[in-house]
Amino acid sequence: MTRTMDAPATEEAGTPTLGEQLITSSAPGRDRAAVLALVEEGTILARDSVRRLLVVERETGPACHWEGLMGRLYGLGLDDIERAFLGLVMGMVGIGLHTLAAVEELDERRLLIVMRAMPVLANNERVAVGTRV
Repeated sequence: MTRTMDAPATEEAGTPTLGEQLITSSAPGRDRAAVLALVEEGTILARDSVRRLLVVERETGPACHWEGLMGRLYGLGLDDIERAFLGLVMGMVGIGLHTLAAVEELDERRLLIVMRAMPVLANNERVAVGTRV
């Protein structure tokens, strides 16, 4: 596996973004839920420190290698909210020891992203998560 370290902020027309490639390469279920959440959040995946440890180049293109982040959450330069979010995302794929209580640390935007990931995680396409009216 060769590590991918660069993710251009803008992509040429017709060229999939790194996020789109990661979603395409993710396995349905837990991996897909985690990748969708990370890509939607955007700022964490934009960090070189995260991409350097997480993104690997495979024959089929870039993919997430979640184990690359094990034991390194505090060395990525993330603030408390970003670290709580990434810990929850890693928990979706079964890595780390973050409990659901970490949602207390999240801002509204990241909380909604985690909530939208839950039906994907459960392989349930019937549940919709959105803002209450």
